[in-house]
Amino acid sequence: PHRSDLYEDAPSACWPIIYSPEYNITFMGLEKLHPFDAGKWGKVINFLKEEKLIADDLIVQAREATDEDLLVVHTRRYLNKLKWSFVVATITEIPPVAFLPNFVVQRKVLKPLRTQTGGTIMAGKLAVDRGWAINVGGGFHHCSSDKGGGFCAYADITLAIKFLFERVQGVSKATIIDLDAHQGNGHERDFMDDHRVYIMDAYNRYIYPGDGFAKRAIKRKVELEWGTEDAEYLQKVHTHVEGALNELKPDIIVYNAGTDILDGDPLGGLAISPQGIVKRDEVVFKAARSRRIPILMVTSGGYQKRTARIIADSILNLHNLGLIDKELVTSGAENPKVEQMIRETAKGLTNLS
Repeated sequence: PHRSDLYEDAPSACWPIIYSPEYNITFMGLEKLHPFDAGKWGKVINFLKEEKLIADDLIVQAREATDEDLLVVHTRRYLNKLKWSFVVATITEIPPVAFLPNFVVQRKVLKPLRTQTGGTIMAGKLAVDRGWAINVGGGFHHCSSDKGGGFCAYADITLAIKFLFERVQGVSKATIIDLDAHQGNGHERDFMDDHRVYIMDAYNRYIYPGDGFAKRAIKRKVELEWGTEDAEYLQKVHTHVEGALNELKPDIIVYNAGTDILDGDPLGGLAISPQGIVKRDEVVFKAARSRRIPILMVTSGGYQKRTARIIADSILNLHNLGLIDKELVTSGAENPKVEQMIRETAKGLTNLS
């Protein structure tokens, strides 16, 4: 495989939480024409800083995915299409983007999305090294190798998994747990005939994208009704996450943790409370951690002002419960690097005494 900066080792003092200020999309108020809170990612980080969980130098700085990185999944033809502003306007659902010069679109819209995509790829390796990783952005699950849509211009979930398969020894099976309100048709199309990837997808059956072809790739399909509430939702998530992981124990879980299931989301059409979202993430992390399967979480869709606070609360909850922590040693992933570190630390301590 090509040499990629995305797989350079992150400083061990850092939390495996990946972010860059470059994630946020801001220009001349145009972003307000989309129901999307385009600064959501930065707000999540600010809440985590206020709660003293992290500081700037303790998170992993996301790097932008290069064309060469993107070509691991995307066709050259697709990447060339993004050089047309009207194509990007269609994908991001921000019509005025069509009238901007492409260099502006590249810098203000696509670069943030490429940086989030780089973050997801980096998080894949970090999750395997540390037992877990969270990319505060990413989760562009409507994009496949040759087609974008639904605000998703790059297939970061597919990329993260393909990078792991190609570059990390011992990673040959992956499970995608997609709990965004929308069907994840992008990764489903990409992994349609790939038996190494098990897909569980729970979504509102009546909304975008309604991609019948892509549904054939879903191994565990949980189709939800309008206005589904906490009790039924959490019961279904619990049953099917456990079922999925009992059916196949993967080497990595990619968890698409969309918050657009939140009650009142204009696009999701479900009615889950903030507490319900926090509980959902807990259910998924417990299932992964108890089985010692590395988990990579991406934040995906979520279109309300209160979304950032909920994502931050969820991360704080995972930390309070000991499901995520900074220390490598407790990652519990059966990882030779970790084992070796434990042995060296033990040796160091005996020498001290």
